[in-house]
Amino acid sequence: MVANMDTTGTFEVHNEVNKYGMLTMLHKHYPVKNIVDYYQNNKENTSNLGISTGIADRDIVKLREIQASGITPTFINIDVANGYMVALTDYTKQIRAMFPQSILIAGNVVTGDRTKQLITEGLVDIVKVGIGPGAACLTRQKAGVGIPQLSAVDDCAIAAHEVGGYIIADGGITCPGDMAKAFCAGADFVMCGSVFAGHYENPGEMIEENGRKYKMFYGMSSGHAMKKYAGKKAEYRSSEGRVIKVPLKGHIKETIEDYLGGVRSCCTYINAASVIDMPECGDFVLVQNQLNTSLVR
Repeated sequence: MVANMDTTGTFEVHNEVNKYGMLTMLHKHYPVKNIVDYYQNNKENTSNLGISTGIADRDIVKLREIQASGITPTFINIDVANGYMVALTDYTKQIRAMFPQSILIAGNVVTGDRTKQLITEGLVDIVKVGIGPGAACLTRQKAGVGIPQLSAVDDCAIAAHEVGGYIIADGGITCPGDMAKAFCAGADFVMCGSVFAGHYENPGEMIEENGRKYKMFYGMSSGHAMKKYAGKKAEYRSSEGRVIKVPLKGHIKETIEDYLGGVRSCCTYINAASVIDMPECGDFVLVQNQLNTSLVR
């Protein structure tokens, strides 16, 4: 699942990942007209697409405009960093009433009790799990908040599955092996931002320095994103995201196939017939080093 960041959660990226049956959550700053135009002109490509929304009054207005256009998104992703706000549960109930047929996503959380609460009280279908693990996230440094991602996914997956819900492991993926571990830990979906950044298909101009090409990638709670969409960084808060120059990776197709290949290979090693079987087939062992880097210079 492609993260709802404005450098990854775009129509252009979706057009590529959709070829592989993968999901995209659009970033929440798309104008209503752009969303409506895409849905009306690309009906065959929208079943794996989700729209994102905040929880302010203007976000409800925007959703009502989308609803008035006759569009019912497959997924609605409530995009807030702090899934423990009381207001979030109330907001999810409003969205559920407006779009009873849509699959509702909310988060972000890192504990099983809140996961279960969002599903049972807010009527959420899927809970996003992860506070601070993303490559462009500084929440753990600036706010001191978070739980190691593997432990959070394990705890929240058990809680969600007990009440018929699902979870997304959101953030912390650095290689195909990490994605395989997320599925083994019980994640139903894995959301990635930096993994899908830095390609020709990503938005933004190409930067060239010392003969190398880069694309920009930044957290949506960064000062850069706040200035871009709100005009300035709010004085009451710290910037919880960094701006990163990602070396150009080529076409996104190459990254997708590398990750799919890694997950398939994991399934063969642990004798899992499918991704669904991975939690039952994999065990975790605490190690100090994972790779032999003796010949790496």
